[in-house]
Amino acid sequence: MSTALITGTTAGIGEAVAQTLADKGFDLILNGRRLERLEEQAKHLTKTYGIKCHLMHIDVRDSKAVSKYFSDLPEEWRNIEVLINNAGLAAGMDTLENGDIDHWNRMIDTNIKGLLYVSKAVIPLLKKTKGHIVNIGSIAGKEVYPNGNVYCGTKHMVDALNKAMRRELAESGIKVSSVNPGAVETEFSLVRLDGDEDKAKNVYNGFENLIAQDIADTIWFILSRPSHVNINEIIIMPTAQPAAGVVIRDKGL
Repeated sequence: MSTALITGTTAGIGEAVAQTLADKGFDLILNGRRLERLEEQAKHLTKTYGIKCHLMHIDVRDSKAVSKYFSDLPEEWRNIEVLINNAGLAAGMDTLENGDIDHWNRMIDTNIKGLLYVSKAVIPLLKKTKGHIVNIGSIAGKEVYPNGNVYCGTKHMVDALNKAMRRELAESGIKVSSVNPGAVETEFSLVRLDGDEDKAKNVYNGFENLIAQDIADTIWFILSRPSHVNINEIIIMPTAQPAAGVVIRDKGL
């Protein structure tokens, strides 16, 4: 049975991807910082789909913890065929002048460094299986919008790293793809707005946004292509969002 490792699985896109791949028969390595959620998720997926789950209860920002995890990974879980680099966040919506340095560090450490630490550890395993890396980017990695400065910068870096991986790993037979969504209603805005539920809800008012399952379905499309086909990147947006920071809202919704 194939094994997939998904970072950031306890909510949103990661949770939807875990369920989708479990339904397709993948055994899963589930990563997240919230142990109780990870344990509940593993129990649910195991019972519902008859797969096996292994927990990766570490913060991907911690390079030593990531390295130790993979050094200690049991042999039966080293046959990884799919890596979904999903862990990421946005924090704050300020100008650079007024930006919170702690917000900047959280985004840089998670969105860039976390992806790098996990990828570095998993690539040697993927070379043995001729596996597939899917990096979750963003429309913010293709465009820039007001007060998105550092977040957009981190996602532009993910876009660059996706291209670099594609070039570097082609000879090893590893596929590399990225999915770059627009507005997806998850915990993303709640985290970005420091837990302000009213402000987070307003982000999605007046239009039909994407949901996590839309992204999970897109990832499965990428993974299910024939061996000679590599989807380099996909940009996926709500119909009502033609560009980053631009949403056509229906005031009646």
